[in-house]
Amino acid sequence: MKFLIVALLLTLFTQAKTIKVAVAANVSYAINDLKKEFNRLYPDTKVQVILGSTGKLTAQIKHGAPYDIFMGANMLYPETLYKEDFAVTRPLVYAQGSLAYLSKQKRDFTKVMELLKSDEVKKIAVANPKTAPYGIATKEALENAKVYNDIKNKFVFGESISQTVTYATKATDIGFIAKSSLFSPQMSHFKKGKNWADVDPKLYTPIDQGIVILKQGEKSPEALAFYAFIFSKKAEQIFKEFGYIIP
Repeated sequence: MKFLIVALLLTLFTQAKTIKVAVAANVSYAINDLKKEFNRLYPDTKVQVILGSTGKLTAQIKHGAPYDIFMGANMLYPETLYKEDFAVTRPLVYAQGSLAYLSKQKRDFTKVMELLKSDEVKKIAVANPKTAPYGIATKEALENAKVYNDIKNKFVFGESISQTVTYATKATDIGFIAKSSLFSPQMSHFKKGKNWADVDPKLYTPIDQGIVILKQGEKSPEALAFYAFIFSKKAEQIFKEFGYIIP
C-alpha cells in the first residue's frame, strides 16, 4: 500500500502553497532534513512545522487547530483522531522509535538499572507519560525492569521528549530520551557507551509512530504529496540516519 501511495501521489502537480504539519517532538531532529528533501521535489510548497508532544498536538487538533497532517509518536493518538473523524486516512506506521539513556557525564551503563537506583543518580529526566508516548515507553521499560517504584521519586518530567532531552543535558543526572535526538549535530559530542546507551528493546513495546492526513488537508494536493513523500525511499533513508527503524 505504501508503495502505491508513493507512486501515485509523488506525481501530483502542486502550486505555491503552505501546508501545516503537526509533528511529534521526537521527529524535530529529522524534520529539517525531511523538509529539505521534500522541497527539492516541490520547491513551491512551504512546509510549516508545528512541534509538540503528541498528546498536546492531538488536543489542539480536536479543538480546531488548522493542521493538514499529523505525525504522531505512537499509533494511539492518530487512531483516535481517525475514529473520531478528525483524520481522513487510516494511520500508517512511518517509522519505529526507540529509547536511549543519556548522561552529560560519562557513565558505566553495563549495570544501568543498579545505577539508576544508586545515590550517584539523584534526578532522572523522563517524558510525561500523560502527554508523550516516549514517556509511556519509559514507564513500561522501568516497570518491566522492576525498578519503577524504587526510582519514581527521582523523576523530572518533560512535557515532550525534546524538553526531556534538554533536562537530561542540563538539569538531571541521566535521562530517558528518543534515540533519534542523538543523531542531530548538536548532540554529536555525546558518545555511545560513555554518555549514552540503548534501552533494552525487550523492556518496552515497539514505538510505532503513525501519520494521518487531517480533514484540513483532505483536498490539498500539497498535503497528499508530503504524505506520500514520508513513505518514499529518500525519507526512509533520512529516518534511518536519525536512528529510527523502518518496519
